[in-house]
Amino acid sequence: MSVRIYAHRGASAERPENTMAAFRRAVELGVDALELDIHATADGVLVVSHDGDGRRRAGVDRRIGDLTWAEASRWDVGAGERMPTFEEVVTAFPTVRLNVDLKHGAAEAAIALLRRFDAEERTCLASFQMRTMERVRALGYRGPTALSRAEALAALGLPATVRRGRFRCRAQRAQLPVWLARPWIIARMKALGLDVDFWTVDDPALAQRLVAMGADGIMTNDPARIVPALGR
Repeated sequence: MSVRIYAHRGASAERPENTMAAFRRAVELGVDALELDIHATADGVLVVSHDGDGRRRAGVDRRIGDLTWAEASRWDVGAGERMPTFEEVVTAFPTVRLNVDLKHGAAEAAIALLRRFDAEERTCLASFQMRTMERVRALGYRGPTALSRAEALAALGLPATVRRGRFRCRAQRAQLPVWLARPWIIARMKALGLDVDFWTVDDPALAQRLVAMGADGIMTNDPARIVPALGR
């Protein structure tokens, strides 16, 4: 089985997370996909950041959604790096798969951008929020999507004999925290027709055990260790 290796916020064990330096390093190491998070600025620019504000990464007590891109682009988020725009990432890595965690209010703009660059098919959209994922699917998104938190919980609560036809969800992937790595959970998701990814895995031995259990994807901060451990 070919497992998909995601660089969680890029090669964030080596470079400042969610920066072009982290993404370039991850691609250099041979990952299959880049995992990233996006927020919208006050003037509608999609920027790559996990946090909704600048306190942890830039020492700035301001929310991204309250700033223009011109203001947010000046933040130093580590080692002189700045937050890239989503467009920068999409265009800089035209053949690399993306896994995008949509933060509040970013769905419509993200889909429009992905359509403009013909990048839907290679981009999986994800969010913990069910409302966000329902909106993505209502907009006719042509690429893959992941289960929201509520959808994942619903799937885990279904009878063991359930089949995909009874599970009303158009997702293609279940992306789960590693503490949910149980054989029955993997089997349940696969019975529903879903590929199963786990986050966040930085221990090579654990990554190997997950693949042996049937995991389809591993999200890691440290691809320098995980890529060779999985035989790449």
